[in-house]
Amino acid sequence: MTKDEVLDRLKVGNKRFTEDKKEGKLQDKARREDLTSGQSPYAIVLSCADSRVVPELTFDTGLGELFTVRVAGNIANSSSIASIEYAVANLGTEIIVVMGHESCGAVTAAMNGGDNGYNLNHLVSHIAPAIAASSKDAAVNEVVKKNAKLTAEELKTRSTIITDAVESGKVKIVPAYYNLDSGVVDFL
Repeated sequence: MTKDEVLDRLKVGNKRFTEDKKEGKLQDKARREDLTSGQSPYAIVLSCADSRVVPELTFDTGLGELFTVRVAGNIANSSSIASIEYAVANLGTEIIVVMGHESCGAVTAAMNGGDNGYNLNHLVSHIAPAIAASSKDAAVNEVVKKNAKLTAEELKTRSTIITDAVESGKVKIVPAYYNLDSGVVDFL
């Protein structure tokens, strides 16, 4: 598939999901057996760990179709970047979707500030650039969208593997936003 075909496939799968017409293909014993020899996912999705946001369901995909990396706030930290690098370098995956979502708790925590303890403070520090790049009175969902866009850019600046793949035309990175109420994914 071309990169545009992959994006179209994700959009069509999301449309089925939002219309409650999921196909639920590639989720059986035969598919599990097929995947024992390896994987070749057609897209990477960096998404929030929020339990309401499940990329495999959101895009109506089966086993082995998405390489999903989930971390609160869909941030680009060393572990999430390394996971994405693995898929780019070893699996040949050509599309990376960075998907934020409506009412993100990690973004809300970052906007509220305060001391949340060492680990959570470290996590929300990755969201600080999106807050700084947004207007002073920006609503959380605007900061979520800005965070997805900046994280997409950050993947290129913090990884030579991803940068080289993007610059050579092998990989495309697309920020996105998941609407909790409708399930619709807006590609930004």
